[in-house]
Amino acid sequence: MPILSRPALVEHLVRTRIAGDVATPRDNNLSHYRKLANGDRHYWLGLELGDRWTDEQDVLAVMAERCGVIDDPAHRAGQDTIDPELTVDGLDRMAARLRKAAAGKERVLFATGHPGALIDVHSRIAAALRAQGCDIVKIPGGLVADEGYVVQFADVAVFERGASLWHTHSPEPMNAILDALGEDGRPDLVIADHGWAGRAGQRGVDSVGYADCNDPALFIGEAEGTMQVTIPLDDHVLDPRYYEPMTAYTLHAAGLTD
Repeated sequence: MPILSRPALVEHLVRTRIAGDVATPRDNNLSHYRKLANGDRHYWLGLELGDRWTDEQDVLAVMAERCGVIDDPAHRAGQDTIDPELTVDGLDRMAARLRKAAAGKERVLFATGHPGALIDVHSRIAAALRAQGCDIVKIPGGLVADEGYVVQFADVAVFERGASLWHTHSPEPMNAILDALGEDGRPDLVIADHGWAGRAGQRGVDSVGYADCNDPALFIGEAEGTMQVTIPLDDHVLDPRYYEPMTAYTLHAAGLTD
């Protein structure tokens, strides 16, 4: 695949609604910010935020700065946005961390709560790091969490229940993996999303995560230094292939392509 320039990638992100005018509505975003501020742990995505973020306007301010949502608190419904320039900035920060992982031949764990959209993104990066000598973590068999199973496809840990792969925000699958691996098997880096990424960061593992504009916790985690990188994007667009130019750009920026 040809590597897009930064301006061309920005255009692609906007055209496919990975960023720009995204599908997630404003009222949904504000509802999630309010629930996080009210202490609903479902929206903390595995992070421990204590009483530091009890004002939803503070959450909105972080999301405007780091994700690019509309910063006007009076804007309560309708369209909201992700700044595509911030998306590419996040990809560049991620690429720098991937270069470090490749140079150190680190142990890297991949996981996703959005298997229908992001599994191929994670899998392609895993393959590129393996080609550089990194150890892509193989999770132990028989792991259970949230009345389901933690399994692995194409190097990516996912949550399975009822013979289907589930969309999940829960941190418990990541807890199950890290507990089973123990200190000796602990990864150097986790690349994930949702509660998988947040809980890894909370447990002291370098964590890079993708996050939508209605998932503020990972952006707060990066602001506080618990997350290494959080990349803003719509995490489930119409066609998973829309993410391919973004992944190619990241691998090229990391020096992981031929």
